[in-house]
Amino acid sequence: MSISFGDREGVLMFYIKNAKIVLEQGILWDGVLAVEGDRIAAFGRAEEISIPADAQTVDARGLYVGPGFVDIHVHGGGGYMFPTEPAAAAAHFLSHGETTVLPTLYYNLSKEEFLESIDRVKEVMKEPGAGQAIGGFYMEGPYMNPKYGASADKNKWRGEIRREDYQEMVEKAGKLTKVWAIAPEREGLEPFLQYARRVNPAVVFSVGHSEATPEQIRAFRHYGIRLLTHCMDATGRVVKTGGTRSCGPDEACMMDSDMYAELICDSHGIHVEPDLIRLILQNKGIDKVVLITDSFVSDEETPEELAHITDLQFDSNKGLCGSKLTMDVACRNLMTHTNCGIAQAFLMASTNPAKVIGMDGDIGTIAVGKKANLVLVDDTFRVDTVFLGGKRWQ
Repeated sequence: MSISFGDREGVLMFYIKNAKIVLEQGILWDGVLAVEGDRIAAFGRAEEISIPADAQTVDARGLYVGPGFVDIHVHGGGGYMFPTEPAAAAAHFLSHGETTVLPTLYYNLSKEEFLESIDRVKEVMKEPGAGQAIGGFYMEGPYMNPKYGASADKNKWRGEIRREDYQEMVEKAGKLTKVWAIAPEREGLEPFLQYARRVNPAVVFSVGHSEATPEQIRAFRHYGIRLLTHCMDATGRVVKTGGTRSCGPDEACMMDSDMYAELICDSHGIHVEPDLIRLILQNKGIDKVVLITDSFVSDEETPEELAHITDLQFDSNKGLCGSKLTMDVACRNLMTHTNCGIAQAFLMASTNPAKVIGMDGDIGTIAVGKKANLVLVDDTFRVDTVFLGGKRWQ
């Protein structure tokens, strides 16, 4: 059966042809995808979709057409930090196929800086252009364990957890906050969880920079803990008996079949060793792993022994401070370190992150009616073309 479409007045329609379309359950090798306005109107095999002679077309030239990448944990890149220059930061990642990003605000910000950053990002989200790729906030803090993570000495939130400190911040970010990273072992944390959940019932809590035991995490499970911030990074374990290994956040995530694990996949496996990457995938399965870039901007020097690696960032203590990754490169690295292919990488870079933050009804997969956020890549994830809401970005 051949399907054709007519243009609605004033609504742009075009067809992407000669495409390998990456779907949630596999790849459509000789595909055509129709875009109407900012939405996916149809897709199918070339013999199933009739392209009108006068239709606008984009020739994919055999490239893969997949859902735009969803980077839920990203501080900045290309020289721009989201808290200070959100439009430029979003444009940098959009050029690499990241059609949805969650600017990540860190615990090195004071209360006033958190509030100013939230306002700045919200203003950019109202403007046309790259700001349309911003999907909300990922709050990496403020209430995590100050023993762990980059620039721990700059953590401004070590003291008592008080409502007068967090109330305005929670309210200002409101329902745009998709994730709050927390350390369940922090004393006095529960009132914060209750308030954040009251302001945004759909918010996801992620265990981050923590040494919480599985019991401590399970105690707060009903608040919506569904995620582990950068698995195998910035986590600790409380030793209960000398000479043995106790369980911490990583093990808790492994045991919880509903919990997603964030994964930083740099070129040399510095954040997460390749064997640990494979262990995470073996344990969680490809449906519960979320690729992140954790990209950051830092002027600190690279330790001499790691000077040959170009995709890492460091803090003033010469500890890891995120990465210089973009999601296309993270996908390529994943394929280098594991036996995952194109379709599995798209699941972890687009589908799973959209699901964990509850945006999968609109983005994350190629489906009729979903937003036409698309990326065209070759078999090594080099980005050729990006569409944001049906409009070509590059």
